[in-house]
Amino acid sequence: MSALLILIIAVVLLAIGYVVYGSWLAKQWGVDPNRETPAHTSYDGKDFVPANPAVLMGHHSSPIAGAGPIYGPI
Repeated sequence: MSALLILIIAVVLLAIGYVVYGSWLAKQWGVDPNRETPAHTSYDGKDFVPANPAVLMGHHSSPIAGAGPIYGPI
């Protein structure tokens, strides 16, 4: 079996598992994607403001990118 075929099968199985397990978790926890967040319901322009998705993604990935080893003085 070629490596490309194994890779394709793995990606398809991962996608199926993601969808099935994600929908099961949503049912278990009662997740409603149409429910508005407090940032939308209590919007005041200062404290409660919905986040821009691009900024939010940057904030989520910055701790991961900066999680390298910390070296002290040698």
